[in-house]
Amino acid sequence: MIEKETTSTFNKSTGLPRKRFYRARAHSNPLSDSHFPVPLSPSQFDYSLHYPQLFPVPSDDDNPKRIQFADIGCGFGGLLVALSTLFPDKLMIGMEIRDKVTEYVKERISALRTTNPGQYQNISVVRTNSMKYIPNYFEKGHLTKMFFLFPDPHFKEKNHRRRVISPHLLDEYAYTLAVGGIIYTITDVEELGEWMKGCLENHPMFEALTEEELENDPVVKLLISATEEGQKVARNGGQTFQAVYRRIAPSL
Repeated sequence: MIEKETTSTFNKSTGLPRKRFYRARAHSNPLSDSHFPVPLSPSQFDYSLHYPQLFPVPSDDDNPKRIQFADIGCGFGGLLVALSTLFPDKLMIGMEIRDKVTEYVKERISALRTTNPGQYQNISVVRTNSMKYIPNYFEKGHLTKMFFLFPDPHFKEKNHRRRVISPHLLDEYAYTLAVGGIIYTITDVEELGEWMKGCLENHPMFEALTEEELENDPVVKLLISATEEGQKVARNGGQTFQAVYRRIAPSL
């Protein structure tokens, strides 16, 4: 009897996981209760589980390295992978609420580390609800970059409270961002783009980057090219609406 060939979840030529085995709903309700482990405080986050080559033992307090970039709702991890080689000395983490998507990113990073020895050791992913647990992961002034790329638009007005950029959530993001840190947002929904820009513009602890600064920032170019959603918009000839703002010290 001939045994049936088992379909592998990994691409034989690249060694990377296949997305079709990890597909999930495009978005998830951030206000619903989900069950996953969350550190009680940033000091209890185990770096050795996420960056084992850089943190060979748990709770290595003597290691000065700390996460500096956070990709909120990281999707399939395209931006993390692109940023990893662009900023090899920076630790980064993707935060994703969907379990299958998180598992894909974990497998993707593991495969990249295997096929590229010494590389991609600075990126990881965690399944969590960033709208609830950001303070559990990051201290005051912990981050230098935060990314919110193609978030759920929550079109209905009654669901605007679910949007990941809002006045009260910006207070939390301002707390975790160091002065001079940058928030990057982009969407293909014009109304949401105006909403995010308006929230940032009206917040006293953020100011927009100038056109010259945007032009000279290599990260801005990745907002579309590095993500699955951005590539899809580009293929379809769609528009995108971005808002990139710097964390500033409050005026006295």
